[in-house]
Amino acid sequence: MTEINRKEQDEYAIKVKELLSELYPERIPLAFVHSYGCQQNVSDGEKIKGMLSDCGYGFCTSPEEADIVIYNTCAVREHAEARVFGNVGALVHVKKRNKGMIIGLCGCMVQQEEITERIKKSYPFVDLIFGTHMLPALPSLLYKKIVSQKRVIDISEVSGEFHEGIRKIRDFSFKGYVPIMNGCDNFCTYCIVPYVRGREKSRRSEEILKECRALIEGGAKEIMLLGQHVNSYGKNLEENINFSALLRKINEIEGDFRIRFMTSHPKDATKELIDTIRDCDKVCNQLHLPVQSGSDGILKRMNRHYTYESYLELINYAKKEIPDISFSSDIIVGFPDELREDFEKTLELIREVGYDMLFTFIYSKRKGTPAAEMPDSISDSEKSARLRELLAVQTEISAENNRKKVGKTLKVLIDSEGKKGEGYLSGRSEQNIIVEFRGDKELIGSFREVEITKAHSFALEGVLKKG
Repeated sequence: MTEINRKEQDEYAIKVKELLSELYPERIPLAFVHSYGCQQNVSDGEKIKGMLSDCGYGFCTSPEEADIVIYNTCAVREHAEARVFGNVGALVHVKKRNKGMIIGLCGCMVQQEEITERIKKSYPFVDLIFGTHMLPALPSLLYKKIVSQKRVIDISEVSGEFHEGIRKIRDFSFKGYVPIMNGCDNFCTYCIVPYVRGREKSRRSEEILKECRALIEGGAKEIMLLGQHVNSYGKNLEENINFSALLRKINEIEGDFRIRFMTSHPKDATKELIDTIRDCDKVCNQLHLPVQSGSDGILKRMNRHYTYESYLELINYAKKEIPDISFSSDIIVGFPDELREDFEKTLELIREVGYDMLFTFIYSKRKGTPAAEMPDSISDSEKSARLRELLAVQTEISAENNRKKVGKTLKVLIDSEGKKGEGYLSGRSEQNIIVEFRGDKELIGSFREVEITKAHSFALEGVLKKG
């Protein structure tokens, strides 16, 4: 395993900056960074931008303008990988016009050796390839690339603790992603994450609290705590702390902000967690609890370690303790040999829970996972038909849930201009539902009370309350 020294990386950043000032004496070189996939990847992308800034780069909004392009990749589904290859392939023409351009690929996708081999053979114009574990070493890898003028590839694993001290350039000043742990020990049979992210490692609570305080002092109104499996937080730390205790500590920080978290695994989600959400005024009354399937047989073959009944028991406890709680989930349709009755159990669970939102996917075979070797007699057309059927059911449920909110006043964090056109704003309620209304764009980044006047399947409309 490789050791990464943070002080050494800072020194390499200075060296890269000196090299770039020689290569670009009359201007600041520009970087384009794009992250695919989950919020954890987005957070990693913010670290990449921070390190590139320390190396002397400015930023641009398109790869055509850039002197360095870095795609931070996702390996969860085949579609995500196809998008990366398509976008990288398009860069060959850009690089012909800009001979000095550096093209880099990093993240989960390239942590897979067979993918890295494919890139080496089929994409010779890619200069820099580094895996999830080597992200903190970007300054030294970049230095090696510039000095040697040869491609640099490193998908090593890294020993040691969570890497602290990497500056982030955040996408928003009013909300921030805060990783609390990395990796996963669950080994669900369909999932590549434990193989590309490694085993679970938790951050020390003092470092998490320090980052949260800095965000709040900087004006952040929303903190999103991230981990592949937040309920496992603290298991490998010397301090006696679990996820619920961490939530309570963050909730005690002074300020007007709210707390969200992703993702919570049902097998370790407890009544203690529900009680914590209930008791902590800054923790949103919203729970993303990925169930994946309603069939006990499928769940067993997925290696999920819970049942339809145990999942529903926790949901019902949450409904009792927090009457206005909102639920979202992930669903995989078409797991190998999913029978019609298995799918029917998923539909039954969806109706029983009454989710506000679902993230739905057709099963994507991931080489190297146990599920990839399972027999599968269900056709692609049948899987697609089931997905459409499921979406129709969920659309009806979401619309009904939203209709119940008409006439209510919701506290909304305004995060962008609205899609309805000039003069509209968009934000999210505590339950993570999109709300659009008329307002001045100067309000972006603030909390406002909005009276709901109209409901759609996946969004609400309202009127901004004065005061």
